[in-house]
Amino acid sequence: MTGAAGQRRVVWSWALYDWANSAFATVVMAGLFPILFQDYWNASATPAVANLRLGWANGLASLVIVLIAPLLGAIADRAGRRKAMLLGFALPAAALTALLALVPAEMGWLAALLFVFATIGFMAANLFYDALLVGIAPPDRWHAVSGFGFGLGYLGGGLVYLGCIIAVLQPQWFGLASAADAALAAFVVTGAWWVLFTLPLAFNVPEPARLVPGPAAISGGLRQLRSTLTHLRVYRPVWLFLLAYFLYIDGVGTTIRMAVAYGRSLGFEQNDLMLALLITQFVGFPAALLMGTIGQRIGARRGILTGLLLYVVIAVWGAFIRSPWEFYVIAGLVGVAQGGVQALSRSFFAGLIPADRAGEFFGFYNVLGKSAALIGPPLFGALGVLFGDVRYSMLALVALFVGGALLLMLIDTREDSPT
Repeated sequence: MTGAAGQRRVVWSWALYDWANSAFATVVMAGLFPILFQDYWNASATPAVANLRLGWANGLASLVIVLIAPLLGAIADRAGRRKAMLLGFALPAAALTALLALVPAEMGWLAALLFVFATIGFMAANLFYDALLVGIAPPDRWHAVSGFGFGLGYLGGGLVYLGCIIAVLQPQWFGLASAADAALAAFVVTGAWWVLFTLPLAFNVPEPARLVPGPAAISGGLRQLRSTLTHLRVYRPVWLFLLAYFLYIDGVGTTIRMAVAYGRSLGFEQNDLMLALLITQFVGFPAALLMGTIGQRIGARRGILTGLLLYVVIAVWGAFIRSPWEFYVIAGLVGVAQGGVQALSRSFFAGLIPADRAGEFFGFYNVLGKSAALIGPPLFGALGVLFGDVRYSMLALVALFVGGALLLMLIDTREDSPT
């Protein structure tokens, strides 16, 4: 299959990986794992302490990515192995996700260990997935294609999460003894979903043309990484964007990872929290598609800034919520902001970097994003313990969104014109 039809097949196959791995982001990182971590694996700990432990687990996974992502990206560029390295991280991570179902109650350390390694695989695979964007569509389609991928991710993650919630609420329909059994079984479903919908990318998305042997790729990757670090100051729009991204994606990532645990700490019921996350997912689907189109028209930077302003409103309101209906509304607002900020950040960055070094530069992109998660969730948990009230954690995010927005505005407007 060639021409426009062939390109559509490649784009769909690439975007379906977002559909695949978003099950992990939704069910594990944002949904059921935080609830089970607090109520099942750390039932004897206080909510604040459980949140702190979850924050440190997220931070540890992020630290590993900080250390390995740039080199992995450079090696993948030299070897022409972006897709192969994606699969090498994603498939073991899916297996570790399924293994969470076997962790007994009150074994929080083991649950955290599996979660950390699965999260490392999830984040590392995303590095190579993002880098493949520059080779599957022309530059004038990057905003739309990136938004399409995130849109499918929200829809796919929302659907599998919906199925898991139904199982938790009605475990007897599925031959399960309890809601806890259903929640644990959801990790097996998530791992299988991740593997199944990764297959189109494995078979249909081409690798970059360049290919060198493994040892040469490693040594060449090291040289390329050293060269980029030495000359990064030349790429002012790139490093300025990365600093902005470091700040605002910290707030975005912390919201994703800690929102359910935060709501649980406020005393909201599990059903309320699961419904709120579903709202985020299904609102995020059209929002990501819409923001991709908006990015084509008004420029990615303006779209990102709009999303960050909305996040400031979310953080302030979230610090004072009292009722479940407020949590539902905030969840919808997060869905609107989150999809647009993530999709437009990826495509905006793709337009700033050399296409032949996309893996390496997306390594830095992921390092800045994941190193932000290194401080965000632990800070979120620590403030709740320090002040004895988790509501202070939400207000701490405002500075991250505002600081990122201010840096983003300093980038030369010529780098932000619609393509």
